[in-house]
This record gives sequence, structure tokens and C-alpha cells, in this order.
Amino acid sequence: MTVALPASSPATFEIKSANLPLVALLLKSTDLAALARELATRFGDIPDFFDNDPLVIELSSLAADAGAIDFAALVAMMRPYRVAPIAVRGGSPAQMAAALAAGLVAAPDARVSAPAPAPERAAPKSRAAPAEAPPAPAPGALVIDKPLRSGQQVYARGRDLVVLAMVNPGAEVIADGHIHVYAPLRGKAMAGARGNADARIFSLCLEPELISIAGIYRTSENPLPDGVWGQPTQVRLVPGPEGDKLVMDPIKVSGKA
Repeated sequence: MTVALPASSPATFEIKSANLPLVALLLKSTDLAALARELATRFGDIPDFFDNDPLVIELSSLAADAGAIDFAALVAMMRPYRVAPIAVRGGSPAQMAAALAAGLVAAPDARVSAPAPAPERAAPKSRAAPAEAPPAPAPGALVIDKPLRSGQQVYARGRDLVVLAMVNPGAEVIADGHIHVYAPLRGKAMAGARGNADARIFSLCLEPELISIAGIYRTSENPLPDGVWGQPTQVRLVPGPEGDKLVMDPIKVSGKA
């Protein structure tokens, strides 16, 4: 049956498509007590990490025999971190029903972004490609030119962080992109804070209390190799069969071996 709608448009509203940037919580366990502890450890001292971002809860990583989830408790747990859980995807029929009963919506079409692997070589072009509009420039790096004392924290949201002075013990530098410290790094440095596994940490003198890339971290309780402690070093994340690991490579500086 064909339905004809009036040609005149309403004066008080319009319906339009919209794209909403989401963050995703990839739930790997139904143990909410353990989740609460790990959230507090990672984000408890970064109150501005999120900015009231809408959140989709991703359940596809849970084991097939995972137990029930108290979604009301999970939603209440996430709100103090300034995220707004609105949707869920990837769960079993029972989990999805429980999520809907808690006021979340099903979002089967939501996709969690991941870095695409770079091609080994470009495909030959048989003809000239049509000109495309240049992409919008990425936000410039946040530059800090004063020493950071104990208790101070700097977060470069959505961009790189460049520090031109010492990061003292007890200070924290955090970035969604790379972190460059052109001085001794003796506090905590967390690059790729929102999951960018390609982020790196660079320092002219690496003596950190903690280094982290995309949530994979190493503390001073596990001493760094002699070849990089106190030396110009880059830190990167390398995938492996046993999981991702942090790799530290010396940087050759002019005038040094």
C-alpha cells in the first residue's frame, strides 16, 4: 500500500540523520567489582579524561557461558567517569534483554574502530583518480614549556603532547597521541590514552615511574633495561602471540653513542 505524505513541512521540527561519536567499553568480564577496581586505577585520578561522551557497551568479547550482567549497576558505575551509557551490542539474547530492561538500546550496527593495517605497496593506477578535498588538519600538539612538579597533570585530548622541560616524580603526562619529552621523564607518561596502539613515547632521559601505551603499562617496580634507563629512548607497543608488550629502543642523539 502506498502512503502519500503532505508536501508541507512541519513548522516546529525536522527529522534529519545524525552521526554521533561514541566511545566503546569492551567488556571482558561480568565481574563488576573487578571492573570497578580497574576503572578506578586507570581513570580515578584523571577526572577530565571523558567529556560526557556517549558510550556503547560491547559484549562480544565475553565468553559464551558468561553469567548475567547487572546493567543498572554497570550504568551507575560508569556515570561518575563522565560517560553516558546509551547502547549495547554483541551480547546473548538474555544479556540483550537485560540491557533493554535497564533502559539501554540495542546497537547492532555500531562498530568499534581499529587501526587499519598499512598496505605493503600501493596498487598501480590505470587512470588518474579524481581529485579529493584535502582532509581537515589534525589538532596541533599541546606544548608545555615549564617543568611539571609532583601532583601536576597534563592531558592532551585528541592530540600529541610535547614537553620541553622535566617531568618530575609524581607528575603525570597523558595524551591520546604521542608524548615527546625533551628532558628527563621521571613521572608517569600515558600515550594512546584512548586506545591508540600506534602512539609512542619519546624522551631524552627515560627514568619513569610508569609508562603506558593504550593501557599496556610498566611501572618502576619492573626496572627498565640498563641500555635505556636514563638514555634517549622511544617506547612503542608491539603485538605478539602472548599479547601486546612495550618495547623500548635507544635513540641515537648527535654527539652520543
